[in-house]
Amino acid sequence: MSDKVIRIFPRRTKATPTDDLAIVNRLPNFWDDADKIEISVTFEWDIPRAEELAKTWGMVAPVSVGGPAYGNAGGDFTPGLYLRHGYTITSRGCPNHCRHCLVPIREGQLRLLPIRDGYDILDNNLLACPREHIESVFMMLEKQSKRAKFTGGLEAARLRQWHIDWFVKLRPEAIWTAYDRPDEWEPLCNAVKMMAEAGIVAPHKSKRVGCYVLMGWRSDTLCKAEERLKSVINLGIKTQAMWLNNGQESKPEDASKWRDLRRHYTDAFSVGGMVASTWK
Repeated sequence: MSDKVIRIFPRRTKATPTDDLAIVNRLPNFWDDADKIEISVTFEWDIPRAEELAKTWGMVAPVSVGGPAYGNAGGDFTPGLYLRHGYTITSRGCPNHCRHCLVPIREGQLRLLPIRDGYDILDNNLLACPREHIESVFMMLEKQSKRAKFTGGLEAARLRQWHIDWFVKLRPEAIWTAYDRPDEWEPLCNAVKMMAEAGIVAPHKSKRVGCYVLMGWRSDTLCKAEERLKSVINLGIKTQAMWLNNGQESKPEDASKWRDLRRHYTDAFSVGGMVASTWK
């Protein structure tokens, strides 16, 4: 007989599991019963709350605390365990060593995982995987009941025509890439050009393609960050402003301005030459 494991999450996100043994940010009650408690922490700023929860849930069963916020490398992916069904991860790690990125430190070099069903791919760098693995992922996506999403982000410099051919076939609901460093600008432009030539980026389809734009490191400025965000929108795709380490490198006195910039450029796109945003 397998152990009964309750999973605790300090906050709810769109990716949080919804089964009865997935509990979000609450203390135990009289009816809670388990053999083990596992607390999964995605964001570093949730660590204090996670440790408070660990103390109280320790009255129910032995507690372990982990997750990306604690630098866990992660093992094989189990659908529905720490992420809601529909999300899937087919590889971990990354061969790049980009400044500000914790993935190589936390997960190490790229390693392939068994391919599990899902339609939203969260791999850190799927396109760095061998072609055989990527094509197996695409074939898995063909069989899903919902259209594919690549919200983990695809490295623009690794995009090739055979990827584009698959995208045309799969008709993904969302394709995200990233613009974290100046040397990623030209590859991003080339990637958007390839997708535009294939009809993936077009006036009525532009919201399908987006770009995560990193901002807020110590030498960055609000003006420079906004220029980068607008330049991405001018390519005909939408943006998602990513505030580095939740603003830990930004000047404290500018925190509210950085937050406003991030909010304005959350899921932002161009409408009639102006910047619009779905953020409320």
